[in-house]
Amino acid sequence: MIALDLLVRWFHIVFGVMWIGLLYYFNFVQVGALAQANAEASTGGPGAASITKYVAPRALFWFRWAALATWLTGAYYLMAAPQYSLLGAFSLSMGAGNLGLTSLGLGAWLGTIMLFNVWVLIWPNQKKILGIVPATDPEKASARRLAFLASRTNTALSIPMLMFMQAGAHGLPFFS
Repeated sequence: MIALDLLVRWFHIVFGVMWIGLLYYFNFVQVGALAQANAEASTGGPGAASITKYVAPRALFWFRWAALATWLTGAYYLMAAPQYSLLGAFSLSMGAGNLGLTSLGLGAWLGTIMLFNVWVLIWPNQKKILGIVPATDPEKASARRLAFLASRTNTALSIPMLMFMQAGAHGLPFFS
């Protein structure tokens, strides 16, 4: 059982790195690259078609499944580890005097919000933007804005989420 717990923890870390890495790629690389490619298209450049046709769908595939795998392995770990509890994490009652355990609950909640944003806000709207599902130009514009805002929200939430998740083992920097 210890080997399974270690393997699940390892997968949680690997999938988490993949999820957050792709999140940062989208927000810090792809958004700017798409804007530049679209600007060049107006002067006869290739435009953003290669990014939206080949790169974005593949990156979004790994992004959304890494998000789900990260959440599932984290939930498993909270259920399987004797010092933790999935219900306790989400009720934030894992120990009145133990900020480290409570911080895992805060991190789990932030991760859950981020997972919701991926599957309920980002992915359905990206399908419209990329032409995977039919959408009018006004629907695509609205979808673009909503997906952008949800993705930027996840980027902002990722910093405290990572801090709270590591605090279970290492403590919080601003609490004694």
